[in-house]
Amino acid sequence: MTLNEETIDFSSLTASRRSTRAFAEREIPADVLDAILADATTAPSWSNTRAFRVAIATGERAARLRQHYGRLFDEEIAAHARKTEDPNVEIPIPDGDYPVRKRYPDEVRPAQIEVAKLLYGTYGVERGDIEGRNRVNRRNVTAFDAPVMGFVFVHEDMLPWSAMDAGLMLQTLFLSAKSRGVDSCPVGILATWREPVEAEFEIPEGYRFITGFALGYADPEAPINAMEAPRPPIQLLEGK
Repeated sequence: MTLNEETIDFSSLTASRRSTRAFAEREIPADVLDAILADATTAPSWSNTRAFRVAIATGERAARLRQHYGRLFDEEIAAHARKTEDPNVEIPIPDGDYPVRKRYPDEVRPAQIEVAKLLYGTYGVERGDIEGRNRVNRRNVTAFDAPVMGFVFVHEDMLPWSAMDAGLMLQTLFLSAKSRGVDSCPVGILATWREPVEAEFEIPEGYRFITGFALGYADPEAPINAMEAPRPPIQLLEGK
């Protein structure tokens, strides 16, 4: 194989990886998952510190996590509904390490709005349909029923480098997965709550929960998996 052919093959691989939001009921073989995690170790890291940790949930543990996350989500939605009639109702405060629900800066907000329109439009949910939007968002907190749920933690004293390293590791992991026919999706909303992962894993002191992710095989019949978000070019800065 020539270098040019290798380049084309890699470009095809990267182009084929998209966020999957509906998974088939098919488990990932243990040896395949092990190989994906092994490939993720090849990602570069700041001074080779690799100041991040990953938790993986499958089977019954993943089912418990989906149930736990779903319950927290439902409790918050129910509290908001009650508050419309009783202003004294208290809304549960998420215990995540970082504020996931922040307004996007004006510079990047148009991109966020564009992909949101694509996402909810694919589900047939109108802007004012609160119940429909909640139904779609609940799919996120259960990691779209993927057979593998992942959770990423970064060392707070190594930020921002630990977060950069975690991102490099995740993209390597996602591409390795795709090369083996396994689909993926980063699921940042899972970091809204820390309680579910605390109940299932021993998290070292000083590590903060930054994102979740899903791995599995895409459901070929799900319309949402045909959604393709734009991929604009890298914005290069002009020289002075």
